Amino acid sequence: MTLQARQDIITESLAQPPRNIKFPSENGRVQTVSEIFGQNVFSLKEMEKSLPKPVFKTFIRQVRGNQTLDKVTADAIAHAVKVWALERGATDFTHWFQPLNDSTAEKHDSFLTLKTNHINGFEEVTAIDTFSGSQLLQSEPDASSFPSGGMRTTFEARGYTVWDTKSPMFVQNGPHGTTILYIPSVFISYNGEAMDEKSVLLRSSEVLSKTALETLDLIEPVDEDHPRTKHVFTTLGTEQEYFLIDRGLYSLRPDLKITGRTLIGGLPPRHQQLEDHYFGKMPTRVLAATSECELELAKLGVPIKTRHNEVAPAQFEVAPIFEEAIQAVDHNLLTMDVLHRVAHRHKLKVLYHEKPFRGVNGSGKHCNWSMSTDQGDNLLDPSAAPEHNYRFLIFLVAVLKGVLDHGDLMRASIASASNDHRLGAHEAPPGIISVFLGSHLNEVLDAIEENRPVNDLAAGTQLQHIRVQGTVLDLKVATLPSIARDTTDRNRTSPFAFTGNKFEFRAVGSKQSPSFPVTVLNSAVASALQEVNAALTKQKGTKAVASDADKVIVIREFIKKTKAIRFEGDNYSDEWVTEAAKRGLPNIRKSVDAFGCILKKENADMLKRLGVFSDVELHSRFHILTEKYAKDVAIEAQTILTMVTQQILPAAYSYRRELAESAASMKSIGIEAKAELRVLNILSPIVEALQDHNDALDQLMVKLDDIVEVEKLAIACNEQVGPAMERVREQADKLERLVADKLWPLPKYNELFFNI
Repeated sequence: MTLQARQDIITESLAQPPRNIKFPSENGRVQTVSEIFGQNVFSLKEMEKSLPKPVFKTFIRQVRGNQTLDKVTADAIAHAVKVWALERGATDFTHWFQPLNDSTAEKHDSFLTLKTNHINGFEEVTAIDTFSGSQLLQSEPDASSFPSGGMRTTFEARGYTVWDTKSPMFVQNGPHGTTILYIPSVFISYNGEAMDEKSVLLRSSEVLSKTALETLDLIEPVDEDHPRTKHVFTTLGTEQEYFLIDRGLYSLRPDLKITGRTLIGGLPPRHQQLEDHYFGKMPTRVLAATSECELELAKLGVPIKTRHNEVAPAQFEVAPIFEEAIQAVDHNLLTMDVLHRVAHRHKLKVLYHEKPFRGVNGSGKHCNWSMSTDQGDNLLDPSAAPEHNYRFLIFLVAVLKGVLDHGDLMRASIASASNDHRLGAHEAPPGIISVFLGSHLNEVLDAIEENRPVNDLAAGTQLQHIRVQGTVLDLKVATLPSIARDTTDRNRTSPFAFTGNKFEFRAVGSKQSPSFPVTVLNSAVASALQEVNAALTKQKGTKAVASDADKVIVIREFIKKTKAIRFEGDNYSDEWVTEAAKRGLPNIRKSVDAFGCILKKENADMLKRLGVFSDVELHSRFHILTEKYAKDVAIEAQTILTMVTQQILPAAYSYRRELAESAASMKSIGIEAKAELRVLNILSPIVEALQDHNDALDQLMVKLDDIVEVEKLAIACNEQVGPAMERVREQADKLERLVADKLWPLPKYNELFFNI
């Protein structure tokens, strides 16, 4: 019986002994997180300790872009990391990279090498462990089997993974005691095109650094007290949301296994409407799995700072401390992988789909982004008086200009079939990209634009400067201390919100890599900074650096240019849709419409001019995203067809037959069967409607086989397949409420939500 199978799994999950994981100890004392942090990482500190000083200095010059990595240095590093990895039990190494499929890839190669010795005319083969500089620097996976968007054909198989020296190597423990050395890498084609997410991220980071340095040279004198900034980098903190459900129940849901979301199923009487799950007490099994995950991540140098329950039942979040964006992306992908593996050990399944359950909140990946210098300065820190912090204001208006000019490209960077279920659903930002600054920063910009003093918004008076640390909040309770209040509240409806000293890109999907959205953001801001630099150069004339008056003129110019992108209200409201249209801001509701923005002239020209993408790479990215959208929807359609045909309809037939036999039996002994007949009369039309809609969807999918052009197929999937699937689901969900529970073949939402 299907009910029995569900009950058996629930009973088994409740009866299983807890997995007991202890933190490492030393001399009888449990080690702190800081003591084990990064112990599985071949860090710069570890490298410096194990390499000759000249070799280490050469490597540092290479990382800074001042020197090419030569063979001697590569061989020395390879030997050092091999010794380090073997000491930790490593048997294999892998170039770990990020193909264009929102995942990571790896091919394991053994350190084992056979060496032939010639002794007295005989050959003797001995086994040794070797790892050369050439093996460290690059490897050759089959490029034809990864998404290429037309850059590669099936017979053009050669591609290269190349060590990204900015990301440290690390070891991970696999099952049954295996240990692998991971070498973070980029992935390029035989002709040098980027076939991965990381290559373009590295390019965008370099161009943003170069442009930001030019900006700083224009506005800041260099002297003994102010040394020249040599590097600007973006920082990133990725808040990762996800669901955890029982793995046994997951195994009974074909839709979850194949598509990552439930294609059938309705809400239980209680879900998130009591608002009691957010920040609530974590279920014991979830807390155990999360703690073990954090232990593993700490060893890998991933700085997880926060964990908590999210809004929906069975939904959770972890968030790291901010890092340089290149490493932060690696660490986010590592976090997803470790969560997945550790959840299995606890008989849980992690779901990264943006909308695995209809009717409750979906999951996002909030990307907190800023810019910092090698001097340790955050360029987006307003300081105590932002209206006089011209460096901050110049970089702020550059961000606003970048988002204004390329907001549609930012929307395209987070577009997918799965994220469409979340965006604009009153739980996530809409398809309109706007910027929230908060009332105080808005007042600062308005005051500069209008050439007047800044108003104290609380007192209604004008101030020489405004304190962004905020005010003191009196709680009116003698035993409670006064607390510092921020100058502005948060706007959880904004897709791109300023949150103190950074911007939070809230629209990124939970299962996608942050690389492409951050690449687009870096590029848009770099392009805007070039415009700002041109204006500063023109304004300062022959002066070495721009004066404060010059800076204010340029800042005021860009405040006026970017006013349309600033919005402080409710992004979910219908009024904002109307207002955004008046401002000329695009409202891109569906991904199939967003993908074209990648090839839009203004966006394509910008990305190519900066050297972040080539024309071939841009068309490839467009083709891959469009094709993936069509494939995702088609897979969902075929899955729901199978489920309805093989599971839902048979369950409904069985229940209808049971009702009919019961009614006939009662009638044979002279008892009216009004109740059974009433249910039969309700049930039968729904069964017939479900059969009709399922047949219609099946016929539609057959017709789509004739569409060759991927753009037309994606549009058809959006306009025809999606609505056809909804019609099937509507009838199936009605049956779930009617068919006897003992006959229903799928675990229901209440079981998935509350059995963890």
